[in-house]
Amino acid sequence: MPRNARQSFENEHPAGRALAPLADRSRGDAESSSDRGGAAGLFDSALKVHIKTAIYLMIGTAARVGAVLELTWDRVNFDRGTINLRTSELGPRKGRAIVPMNSELRAVLQTAKAAALTEHVIEWAGEPVASIKTGFNAAVKAAGLEGVTPHVLRHTAAVHMVEGGVPMAEVAQYLGHSNEALTFRVYGRYSPTHLRKAADVLSFSRLRAV
Repeated sequence: MPRNARQSFENEHPAGRALAPLADRSRGDAESSSDRGGAAGLFDSALKVHIKTAIYLMIGTAARVGAVLELTWDRVNFDRGTINLRTSELGPRKGRAIVPMNSELRAVLQTAKAAALTEHVIEWAGEPVASIKTGFNAAVKAAGLEGVTPHVLRHTAAVHMVEGGVPMAEVAQYLGHSNEALTFRVYGRYSPTHLRKAADVLSFSRLRAV
């Protein structure tokens, strides 16, 4: 990949903060206590159903907010349990993938589908939603968080996949990345096995044997 393209990728995927996943408020390692557990607090603090649904989608699919707002019901396949984040084979594909839905996200989407008035998954008052900035920022403030943007949720999803031992190739595919090496550059340090071999080599038992 050309240097300018690589730099653009790294600027867009900073190795910054990550929130705890929606189902786990107890973990306390790399990030501050206010950030860990933040995704659940963020969800609970969202006052509008469409904001809650969007948060669940961004966490459960690792999608960018634009892909979530463009998602239509014809690309949510409940029979196969998949979500197609691509608008078309010829349309926007950057960072977009076809991903499976977990049981929690399925339940959220089934509830949303039952109440749907438009073809868009994220809707409000019978209309597609162009932006969730106001509602999302209100939820961030109510949850006592700072500096959390929708893109932080994509980063959160990636971090927790890597922390959970998901192979880097699968994480790259989930994120819609075409280059696994760049995915590793950003998220490799979150792997439970990152630098493990190097640490083992430095054990006293090995050093005494040298």
